Amino acid sequence: MRRKPRPDGPEVVGFLGIGLDADGHRRVTEADHFLLVGGSAETHERMQETVVKFEEALDKTGKRLRDVSPEEAAELLREAHPNG
Repeated sequence: MRRKPRPDGPEVVGFLGIGLDADGHRRVTEADHFLLVGGSAETHERMQETVVKFEEALDKTGKRLRDVSPEEAAELLREAHPNG
């Protein structure tokens, strides 16, 4: 079943997280709305924590990711990782 595009603008379908610091290991994590790649163990773990908090916040809205505006998705992401 094909979904109709949102008539009111762009939709967010997912996020890509890239850890730029490296320690010689390759790390990849896939989640419902995220693909995380790279980073040191500490950086990758912080990205994973952000994913969990984001998913929890999204669940509280009662909406799916594609049903929130890009602005709402960005705000949920900022709240999930308030320190940047």
